[in-house]
Amino acid sequence: MNKFFSYQWYRAVGVVGCAAVVIAGCASVPPPTEQMAVSKSAIANAVSAGGSEYASVEMRMAQDKMERANRAMDKEDYENARWLAEEAQADARLAEKKAHSAKAQKAASVMQDDIRVLREEINRKSK
Repeated sequence: MNKFFSYQWYRAVGVVGCAAVVIAGCASVPPPTEQMAVSKSAIANAVSAGGSEYASVEMRMAQDKMERANRAMDKEDYENARWLAEEAQADARLAEKKAHSAKAQKAASVMQDDIRVLREEINRKSK
């Protein structure tokens, strides 16, 4: 009688183990469609901010990673696609911030030049 129960126990453990393997095999990574859309939007924002002009290296990296993410999506390699899309988003945001920074520095330089010209004009009139 003891042998009968121990065999049932092994059998139950085997069934549970097989079920766990089947469930784990069916549980796959979902397609990162939301992350792909967010990353594409980040790249578009960076381009409109002047990222191609002021941060061309970062823009190329973002666009390259986005292309690789699209290829990974086509191959249904969703984990890699998500990672690449996140990287593309980070690169695009960096390019956008660099573009904003470069534009601000350019505007500050123009303002400094205007201030210098005004001071020269004031000094000339006061003499």
